[in-house]
Amino acid sequence: MAATPELDATERAARVRLMIFDVDGVLTDGGLLFTGAGDTMKAFNSLDGHGAKLLREAGIDTAIITGRRSEIVAVRAKELRITHLYQGVEDKRVAFAELLAATGMTPDQCGYMGDDWPDLAVMLQCGFAAAPANSHPEVLQRAHWIASARGGYGAVREATDLILRAQNRYDALLAAACAPHAGQPR
Repeated sequence: MAATPELDATERAARVRLMIFDVDGVLTDGGLLFTGAGDTMKAFNSLDGHGAKLLREAGIDTAIITGRRSEIVAVRAKELRITHLYQGVEDKRVAFAELLAATGMTPDQCGYMGDDWPDLAVMLQCGFAAAPANSHPEVLQRAHWIASARGGYGAVREATDLILRAQNRYDALLAAACAPHAGQPR
């Protein structure tokens, strides 16, 4: 079933059952730091990471599809309990098809946040296409929703908050975070 073009971003976000993220320029600022030994280092935003965890708590599955291969990304995905990790992907459409087969989801049930041309083919198939504020202009033009934050600086958290609000799960998760724990003073 193809996505209905007249839906607004909130209606699209309400249908998301699987949220997929690119890494460089989305979960990070896109900068690549190399050590003298040739290892790559990346900086991840803790707000973005907590947003991904909140999606999982709300029963929304998460995935990463990225063109680069990095042990750092594997470690971060494990830390965030992102079980669907596709690295070193040249054609993201292939990984997306594999992900749909593995999860039983339809494209309309998926959201994708990307920032550059390699993300467009998957973004255009998903029911909810999101982009950080500093994405390439062609991506911004085709996204259903654009974060006010840049990639690696809270854009993912903005998207996850939108999804949680659209699905009426945000307030319950916030209330649980604010509730005193047993045995602790108020």
